[in-house]
Amino acid sequence: MTMSPWQGRELGTRTVSWTERDAILYALAVGAPADRLDLVYEERLRVLPTFALTLAQWAPDALGALGAFDITTAVHGSQRLLVRSPLEPSGELTTTARVSAVRDKGAAAVFDVEVSCDRFTATWSVFAPGCGGFGGERGPSAPRRPDRPAEHALTVATHARQAAFYRLLGDRHAMHIDPEAAKAAGTDRPFLHGLCTLAASLLPLAGALGVHPAELVELEARFAAPAFPGDRLGLAGWTEAPGPDNPGDPAVRFEASADDGRAVLTGGRARFRTTPDRTENTDA
Repeated sequence: MTMSPWQGRELGTRTVSWTERDAILYALAVGAPADRLDLVYEERLRVLPTFALTLAQWAPDALGALGAFDITTAVHGSQRLLVRSPLEPSGELTTTARVSAVRDKGAAAVFDVEVSCDRFTATWSVFAPGCGGFGGERGPSAPRRPDRPAEHALTVATHARQAAFYRLLGDRHAMHIDPEAAKAAGTDRPFLHGLCTLAASLLPLAGALGVHPAELVELEARFAAPAFPGDRLGLAGWTEAPGPDNPGDPAVRFEASADDGRAVLTGGRARFRTTPDRTENTDA
């Protein structure tokens, strides 16, 4: 096997900061309603853990800027997040990034960009057409869905302006707003950020499990196809029993699909802490 010259590349360190306004804007952009005061009101604010991904977005962008792949055609393939401790409503963190793996898919490569700090570790998998064929390992296959009926059948209602709002959080790739850029990326119109779709899905999932979304500790999912602003997504969830990967915390495997049958999120898994609720309103 041949290793990509990008594997192990250090991408540097960056100090990032945020305010209550940023955390509230994020919650609204991913679908939190105005009456979720614990998510949108500074007096009761609990920060959604997936907000951390906006703070670490600089790293995959930095790899693209170095020329590892064509930023006009590369797409976000999957995401992982490990949360070590909650984020405060405002603060500052020092994050460090590296290319933890490069997998050879033949006509394409998948770059894993890992961003770490004392609060979380986040890993982007970027699918880059035209970068494969270097003789490296293909990597693991996609996780299989549970072979039983889903216990949870939920809905994620996106809205027409959602991608435009989410761009204000730092991911300003043109394919999410510019029709011509979207066509270059392979879709007929601008599409919703995968991370926005994923975070929006976690709100009803947490509600179905009876936990607060801010108690998320582990998350992974693959972006099988883009969702478009205004799509109404069907969300299937399978409650996970305690086992080697789950000490007994509330956990769920999940998938999301569009009305036309397109699988949007696959191989999803979320695990939450078991702690007493600290807010007056925890309805997801």
